[in-house]
Amino acid sequence: MQRASAALISRRSALGLGAAATLAACGPRSDLPTDTLRVAIDSEPDSLDPLKGQFASAALLYKQLHAPLTEFSPSGGLAPGLAQTWRSEDARTWRFMLRPNLVWSDGAPLTAQDVVWTAQRLLDPTTGFAEQGDFFAVINARASLRGEVPPDAVGITAIDDRTVEFRLDRPVAMFPILMREFYPLPRHVVAGNPDGWTRPENWVCAGPYTLTGRSALRFDLTRNPRFAAADTVSIEQISISVIEDAATRARRFRAGDFDLVDRPPSDQIGFMRERLGDQLAAFPAPILTYLKVNCAQPHLSDPRVRRALSLATNRQRTNDQFFNGEGHPTDIIIPDPEAPSPERNVAEAVRLLGAAGYGPENPLQITLRATAGDRDRVAVALMDDWADIGVETTLLASYPLDLYQAVDGGDFDLALARFDRGLKSDPEFMIQPFTQDGFADNTRWEGPRRTMFDALIDEASATLDGTQRLAKLRQAEDILLEEMPNIPLLFERAYWMVGSRVDYNPAIPPQLWRDLGLG
Repeated sequence: MQRASAALISRRSALGLGAAATLAACGPRSDLPTDTLRVAIDSEPDSLDPLKGQFASAALLYKQLHAPLTEFSPSGGLAPGLAQTWRSEDARTWRFMLRPNLVWSDGAPLTAQDVVWTAQRLLDPTTGFAEQGDFFAVINARASLRGEVPPDAVGITAIDDRTVEFRLDRPVAMFPILMREFYPLPRHVVAGNPDGWTRPENWVCAGPYTLTGRSALRFDLTRNPRFAAADTVSIEQISISVIEDAATRARRFRAGDFDLVDRPPSDQIGFMRERLGDQLAAFPAPILTYLKVNCAQPHLSDPRVRRALSLATNRQRTNDQFFNGEGHPTDIIIPDPEAPSPERNVAEAVRLLGAAGYGPENPLQITLRATAGDRDRVAVALMDDWADIGVETTLLASYPLDLYQAVDGGDFDLALARFDRGLKSDPEFMIQPFTQDGFADNTRWEGPRRTMFDALIDEASATLDGTQRLAKLRQAEDILLEEMPNIPLLFERAYWMVGSRVDYNPAIPPQLWRDLGLG
């Protein structure tokens, strides 16, 4: 793990961290035409290949550049995508019928064989590196990922040029919903150039926009006239700048440099609301801020220690100080409007630590990792909370990539984390990241309770009745909260800064740029 960009920081000195640890993009071009949407995002996507990229910024760009099998409707629900219809008699065998006369952006036919080839590539351990959880129910999917069977042995077949069949090992009622983020790729382009096809000069896709330019921290998109619903796309050009520092993004928006900016500084929401008014748009969203706990560390292997840290945390103060009181403090994973607000219980936290063998004569000593910027200020507040129960904490603040590498490599005690499920609000999407092979499954939590947790999630996925499915998800959540490999802290709201010339639906976050307009 690279440590050159990380620093050991005391609770006091961490308060002085700011934009020095960030990178900013150069200014927007002054010659952009008036029909160009100017967007600033918070991080560079790790890949424009949806079978490789895992960052939230990559997922955002996929929505503009690729066409999924099924689609998000303008209200965030389920709508036809490349598939015009779908059906199943038992929720185990699903058939998707593609729209007629589909073509890629280069004019080549888009067929069911492209869909099958993409799914096989995703489930090939040598080529698929993105999160594959949506496909785990497909027959032989896990075996293929383990290298036990070839990818063409998985339960996905092209019945004809327009019909794709998925055969599952258990019923999954939500399977069409899961396909909203499965993006078929052009086999005739990717197979012959697997590493270079995402460059603008090689780009071919089926989405609403094509990639026509790329430079350091900038992406240029142009409307795809061959997109299946091209007549509904009104914005001709999109210019995207990557600006990692939230304060810089906000300042540049206020200066008129951008029309659409994501994630303003979380600790400046009140100030921004005063300055921007309705141009600071807030949305209920499936966004969870939480702590990862490395259960393989001997001093954190006891669930009582992990629960003590949770009980000592003052979530309401964190919400008030760093999120302008607009978040929702939580000690659960699945949102529940009837759940009581979490209460801090220092006495019980001290008791649990004592029962685990920690106290004044033997204080618990831990390190906490966070990304430099506004997140390390949240980390400092957590350190103050834990100091009240005698815990000695050292903060390691670093760039996001360094933090990800440390967590994946097991080089951490606790790490402040966040995930945003975008437009996916079903309860299953909130807890699925913590399942085996989920993208948040890096706490090294093991044992019989872990096995029971994963089994309940599988049972829930196979349950057709929505009420019964939620009950099973809650059972699984209870286990997760008892074992506490992850400590939930806060449900955030989604914030976008939206310029006055942008027409959008104020009910959902403006992530589907094909549905926006410029006034």
